[in-house]
Amino acid sequence: MTKNVKKFKQVANYMLNELTTNGVLYQNEIVYIIADKFGEEFVYNNERGNLAIEKKVLDIFKKIRPKEIVWDQRERCWR
Repeated sequence: MTKNVKKFKQVANYMLNELTTNGVLYQNEIVYIIADKFGEEFVYNNERGNLAIEKKVLDIFKKIRPKEIVWDQRERCWR
């Protein structure tokens, strides 16, 4: 496993920990925490100019999160 993949997993695990601790994880909050705590390489500006979480992080997060955790499109959060 490369160092880069380990870092993406570390970010995804951080997201999962925050979600299980708080019961909800708002995308518009966690994206700034990720950028600050882990670095700009884990976020990007999407087509609307908003800061978003890198797809690699989200792919790992989807694999490690329990099935009962769902994405709420309207609220833009995982719960």
